[in-house]
Amino acid sequence: MSIFPFLKSNTDQIRSLNSSDFKAVIADKNVQLIDVRTAQEYAQGTINKAKLIDVSSADFEQKIEKLDKTCPVAVFCHSGARSMYAAKVLAKKGFSTVYNLKGGIVFWR
Repeated sequence: MSIFPFLKSNTDQIRSLNSSDFKAVIADKNVQLIDVRTAQEYAQGTINKAKLIDVSSADFEQKIEKLDKTCPVAVFCHSGARSMYAAKVLAKKGFSTVYNLKGGIVFWR
């Protein structure tokens, strides 16, 4: 059972990838790379060209609405939990392809 029962979206469009597969996916210039951590975490280091959209901010959903729903979105956080939550929100909002970095930036490093 989901800990976020209100997010009953189709998760078929979400793919959790290991760091090497995630790296290959974000090499595509059409992929929108989103760091969903806090500004403080982002300031400590992020993946090159990642845009910060804090999943815990009150305006998270408003900010993701500005993304292109027809282009793939790749999300990551510290360990993978917040980014999976963000991926489910993105899927529910109609994004066709969402990639989640399994294990987060911890496994990226």
